[in-house]
Amino acid sequence: MFFILSKILWAVAVPSTFLTLLAVAGLLLRPWFRRLGGALTAIGVIGLLLAGLGPFGRMLMVPLENRFPVYAGDGGRVDGIIVLGGAELPVITAARGTASFQESAERILAMGELARRYPQARVVFAGGSSSLSEQPMQEAEVVRMALPQIGLEEGRVEFERLSRNTAENARLARELIEPKPGERWLLVTSAFHMPRAMGNFRAVGFPVVAYPVDFRTTGDPGFFRPFGSVAEGLGFFDLATREWIGLAAYYLTGRISSPFPGPN
Repeated sequence: MFFILSKILWAVAVPSTFLTLLAVAGLLLRPWFRRLGGALTAIGVIGLLLAGLGPFGRMLMVPLENRFPVYAGDGGRVDGIIVLGGAELPVITAARGTASFQESAERILAMGELARRYPQARVVFAGGSSSLSEQPMQEAEVVRMALPQIGLEEGRVEFERLSRNTAENARLARELIEPKPGERWLLVTSAFHMPRAMGNFRAVGFPVVAYPVDFRTTGDPGFFRPFGSVAEGLGFFDLATREWIGLAAYYLTGRISSPFPGPN
């Protein structure tokens, strides 16, 4: 139920969508409720411009990306690598017949690089489908198709194919892996997603080491540096807002024990 409700509510709560609907509602109401319609239209339009051209998306993203530092190998043993899904484009992959990914594809590149760096480590990909509608293939299938492109044999990677969100990633990955005390596992996901992911793995009793990738900022909020286009700024604002709302929802529902998980 949590998964379904989160998808439905977010479909409307996406800032760019919500502000657009607000502006449209204002235009529709204006002939009958002039002042109310004008106010709603102004709020929607001004909100879109501020979120799209202002620095707010970057300001929200930077604390998320800076929460966990870039992984610095200390020469110690690495027993396993967990890569979270989210970069895959199953519909396009099924239609085109070739593995397709969006911006977060660095997760998959990191999987190939780490698998070669630690040849004795287990490699696990966790991801089924995060969509409410039926997909032509799972995220795991897209990754399986891409393995030759990153230089890995199919038998090298174990797949967890049922998880639909970050909480299920952690729980089902732990059930698949059955980690032993003292083992050291790296967790690979986008830097902005790492706080929520680490919180979920800690909640299921699976201590992992953060390996953030897919950085979207330099680490500087850039208060006086606007985005190049409204679309770019809105993309940042939507993504960062979604992650902050996700952290709040996971904390309030007991899926993570801290509102903003950080390094131990």
